[in-house]
Amino acid sequence: MALKKPAPAVAKPAAKAPAAKSAAPAAKAKSPAAPPAPPQATISLKQVAAELAEAHELERRDAEALLGEMVEVLVAHLRKGDRLRLGGLGILQVKDSPARAGRNPATGEQIQIAAKRKIMFRPAKDLKDALTG
Repeated sequence: MALKKPAPAVAKPAAKAPAAKSAAPAAKAKSPAAPPAPPQATISLKQVAAELAEAHELERRDAEALLGEMVEVLVAHLRKGDRLRLGGLGILQVKDSPARAGRNPATGEQIQIAAKRKIMFRPAKDLKDALTG
């Protein structure tokens, strides 16, 4: 994969400085709000495989291969329309969504929305309890 070279820097004309105000604006009183939430971490399948390999004294590549094959098996069963129950995690299943009429929100024009298959996940009670406390 070829990397693009950065575009050469183009000198821009200096921006005009805003006119100084005669008096500083009064500081607005902010209500005490909750601090922003830290960014959510994204964990990859390779990271999960590395954790499993360390916990079970396996080679990392063997754990990655095992998880990769597990995903392939799950996808194959979902394509067939099977319902998958993963103990402690939940249930995965495919549901068919029929074609329906809808509207384009920008123009209000009526459009036809095609039928599709959706993947539904219903979390297990154990998972819900673990997350809610």
